Amino acid sequence: MSNLDSLDKIVSLAKSRGFIFQSSEIYGGLSAVYDYGPLGVELKRNIRNAWWKEMTQRHDNIVGVDAAIFMHPKVWEASGHVGGFNDPMIDDKQSKKRYRADMLIEQFIAKLNKDGKGEKAEEIQQLLDTSGTRKSLTEDLYDIIIENEIKSPDSGAFDWTEVRQFNLMFKTQFGATSSEEDGVYLRPETAQGIFVNYKNVLDTSRVSVPFGIAQTGKAFRNEVVARQFVFRMREFEQMEMQYFVEPGTDKNAYEEWLQKRLNWHKSIGIREENLRTAPHPQDKLAHYARAAADIQYKYPIGWQEVEGIHNRSDFDLTQHQEFSGKKLDYFDQKNQKRYIPYVIETSVGLDRLTLMVLCDAYREEEVDGDNRTVLKLDPRLAPVQVGVLPLIKKPELQELAYKIDKDLREDFSVQYDEAGSIGKRYRRLDEAGTPFCITVDFDGLEDSTVTIRHRDDMSQKRISVDKVADVIKTEMKNWKAN
Repeated sequence: MSNLDSLDKIVSLAKSRGFIFQSSEIYGGLSAVYDYGPLGVELKRNIRNAWWKEMTQRHDNIVGVDAAIFMHPKVWEASGHVGGFNDPMIDDKQSKKRYRADMLIEQFIAKLNKDGKGEKAEEIQQLLDTSGTRKSLTEDLYDIIIENEIKSPDSGAFDWTEVRQFNLMFKTQFGATSSEEDGVYLRPETAQGIFVNYKNVLDTSRVSVPFGIAQTGKAFRNEVVARQFVFRMREFEQMEMQYFVEPGTDKNAYEEWLQKRLNWHKSIGIREENLRTAPHPQDKLAHYARAAADIQYKYPIGWQEVEGIHNRSDFDLTQHQEFSGKKLDYFDQKNQKRYIPYVIETSVGLDRLTLMVLCDAYREEEVDGDNRTVLKLDPRLAPVQVGVLPLIKKPELQELAYKIDKDLREDFSVQYDEAGSIGKRYRRLDEAGTPFCITVDFDGLEDSTVTIRHRDDMSQKRISVDKVADVIKTEMKNWKAN
C-alpha cells in the first residue's frame, strides 16, 4: 500500500470523479478559482456540517451568525486591512510576471541549501528574518534580491522593478451612481463580521462571557502568487469561531482551544502522524496577538497550515469601538466590573481542510495483481455513503435494489449503480470514498439477504435486508482510520 506522494494525483482524481473542477474550464479556466462538482460539494458540505456541529451543538455558549460579504468600508480601516493587508511584490521586466519578493528569496534559499551552500543560505535567511528593521520592508527585500543577484524563475533574467506593497483586497463600487467614495471591498476574512455583530449577539442572545460566535462563509483575496490547487485560492471559504473571554483568562482559553481543535482534526479521521502544532515565535507575532499557533498537516507539498489559533487580545473590539464611536465593553454583573473582552480565534480554511481530507484518505493498493485507488474517508464525511448494486440488470434484482435504495435515502447519501461489472462498480465507488456497498443477488430473493461490502478491507458478509440500515449505522459509529 502507498499513500499520496504527489498533489497531481489528487488533482487528477478530483477531476475524473467529480470532486473539483477548474472554474470556467471551457473558456480556458480562471487562475486560482475552482468549482466543486457533485462529489466535492457533498464532501465539503459534510465537513462544514461536522465543524458546525462541533462548535455550536456541542458547546452551549457558542452561537452562530452569517454576516454579509459587503461591509461598511470603515470596518476594514478599523481592522487594519486598508493600510496593512499587503504583500511585497516585484515584477520581472522581461517576462512581465509578478512575484512575492519574500517567497522569491525563500526559493533562492532553498536552492542554496539543495546545492550544499548552507552557510550562504543561513546568511540570507538571517537578512530575510530581520527585513524591515534596517530600512523599510520593501527596501530590505529589494536589497537582498539585488545584492545576491536572484534571477527570475521563469525568464532567468536579472531585471527587476522596485519592490512595492500590493493590497490583497478586491475593491468594487456600491450603488447605481457610484463614485470613488462609494467603494466597498469583498471581505478578505470572515472574522470582522463577527466582531461588528458582537454587541448584537450580546443584546439578543442568552450568552455571557466567556462565549463564542461561529461563522462560515466566502472570503476573497487577490493573491498574486496563487497555486497548489485549492490550497491557495482567490475565492475561498473560511470557518471561524471567535471566543470572547475575560482578560487574564485568555492564556488558559488559548491553550484549551488549541488542544480542542487538534483533537477535532483527529476525530474526523486524519492520521495523528500527519498533524502537528507550530507555535509562532514571539518576534513573528502579529502586532495585536499575544500568542498564535498553526495546526499543520503534512500535505504532499510539505507541512502547511490548515488552521490558525490566535490570542487576538482586545485589539479588534477596541478598534471597532474607536472607529464606530459605539461602546463595546462588557459589564460583568456578578463582579460588578466592565472590560473589553479578549478574543481567542480559531480559523480554518474549508478548502484547505477538504484538500487535507482527500490527501489523508488517498491510498493506492495492490489487490490480486491489480491496482486499486481508494479514498478511506470517515464515513460521516463521505459524499456517497452507500452504493446499492443489483448484481446484474434483471427486473427482479432491480426491484429489490430500488426498494433498498429508497429506504436508505432517509438516513444516508446513496448512489444506485447498475452499469458495468460488479468489480468495476466497486472500484468506482472506492475512488469516490464510498464506505459501504450493498449488492443484491438471486440468493437474496430467496432468503431476503444481501451482501454488504466494506471499502477499507473489501470484506463481505451476508446480512438481512431489514437490518441493512442498522448495520450501516453501527459500522459508521465504530469506524476508525487506518
